[in-house]
Amino acid sequence: MSKHVLILSSTPRKGGNSELLCAQFARGAAGAGHTVETISLREKDIRCCTGCGACSASRQCVQKDDMADILARMVAADVIVLATPVYFYSMCAQMKTLIDRTVPRYGEISGKEFYFIVTAADTDTGMMKRTIEGLRGFTEDCLSGAVEKGILYGVGAWQKGDIEKTPAMAQAYGMGRNV
Repeated sequence: MSKHVLILSSTPRKGGNSELLCAQFARGAAGAGHTVETISLREKDIRCCTGCGACSASRQCVQKDDMADILARMVAADVIVLATPVYFYSMCAQMKTLIDRTVPRYGEISGKEFYFIVTAADTDTGMMKRTIEGLRGFTEDCLSGAVEKGILYGVGAWQKGDIEKTPAMAQAYGMGRNV
C-alpha cells in the first residue's frame, strides 16, 4: 500500500548533512512506491508562537505565514519524518518553532508513523538523547496514536557533506525504502 510521506527538514544550511540524509530517505521511499514530499523549513516563513491562545477556540493561528499550509500537509500525511541537526544537545530552532506552531491542529495529527533523522558533529549518539526526548515528547505525549518507526543518527558530520562519508547515507535510503 502506497503511503504519503512528508519530510520536514529543519536544517538552516542548504545542502546540510541532515538535508542530505532526507534526500536519501526520500529516494528510498519513492523507490518503494510511496508519494514523497519534502519541505525545507528554511525556505518557509514560520514565525514563533506568541502564546496568545486564540487558536484554542478557532483552531487557526492568527499569524498569516506558511505554517497553516504545513499543518494541513502534516494532517494529510501518513508518515512524517522530522529531521534536525543537533545544536547544543537539542533540536535546532527551526524544528522547535514548527512543533510549537502545531497547536491549532495538533489533535488532527493522529495515527501517523514518525521517523527521526538527527545529525551532529559528535560521534556519540548519547549526546543526542535530549533531542530525541524532545521529539518523542511531541509525538508520544501530544499526538494521538503516533508510532515511532525509526531513528537515524548521522554522526561525525561537522562540515557540509561530511555525512556522505558515513554509513548513514545507506541507512537513510534503506529506512526510506522500508517505510
